[in-house]
Amino acid sequence: MKRSVRFPVSPTLLRRLALASIIANVAIVVTGGAVRLTASGLGCPTWPRCTDESYTTTAEMGVHGVIEFGNRLLTFAVGIIALAVVLAVLAQRARRRGLLPLAVGVLFGIPAQAVLGGITVLTNLNPWVVGLHFLASMAVIAAAYALWRRTGEPDGPTTPTVPAPLRTLALLTTVVSVAVLVVGTWVTGSGPHAGDHGAARNGLAPETISQVHADGVFLLVGLSVALLFAFRAVGASRAARAAGVLLAVELAQGLIGFVQYFTNLPAVLVAAHMLGACLVLLATLGVLWSTRERQPARPPATPATPAAEPVGAAA
Repeated sequence: MKRSVRFPVSPTLLRRLALASIIANVAIVVTGGAVRLTASGLGCPTWPRCTDESYTTTAEMGVHGVIEFGNRLLTFAVGIIALAVVLAVLAQRARRRGLLPLAVGVLFGIPAQAVLGGITVLTNLNPWVVGLHFLASMAVIAAAYALWRRTGEPDGPTTPTVPAPLRTLALLTTVVSVAVLVVGTWVTGSGPHAGDHGAARNGLAPETISQVHADGVFLLVGLSVALLFAFRAVGASRAARAAGVLLAVELAQGLIGFVQYFTNLPAVLVAAHMLGACLVLLATLGVLWSTRERQPARPPATPATPAAEPVGAAA
């Protein structure tokens, strides 16, 4: 029986493809925001077709149809990159433990996102569904980040790089970061950028929910400062650098958030804020990863060779 021919992919290429997957998934979040910010959310008024008769946009749909349909096409590009990552994982000479489930998870997360996007259209841009669509994108980005980090690690067991209380603090910071993202979708759902001039809002008071969001941001920044000083105190330089990056991203994101709030939410700043949300998530995950490291895998044990019987021993 002939063996199938395999085309091995270098670890460097696999890692680059995994990084490309992160960038592509962040990009489609930003372009999806552009659809909403240009009021093109119903540029294609149905799904999976763009109109009842056509899968593509038509001249009658105008620029809004082009923007919405263009964002749908980008989904295929993101999916192709994710598929390339899966194939690259399968082509590895030695199958790396844990890579395939993450790669497959990212790949299947993309059509799941497309379905959620279709539901947002079919529900006339219901703000709660739009928020869920964004959070699902964050989950795919998190999986893509985990895959990228895993491609640069050996296959041995993980060991902590900081004491247990600081690992708990890093995990708490991650939970708060996710909570800030969730509440951020509520703020968006209460604001003016609905994706279409006739789309409903979630009914929450914008000033109140914005204050709740800001309180969460203050808590997140405080936790990040605590992590930075605590990591430095125990000599965890890699973790301290990751916490410093997180704090810098949070401060930049907070500045954009405050400026956009007091300038009546200009579309450009809202788009920058969406990009910042992705970067905050990635920086948070960077801190979480910095609290542990993976050791090289031990070579498999070889069976012991029986000791030779002394010459002349009795039978």
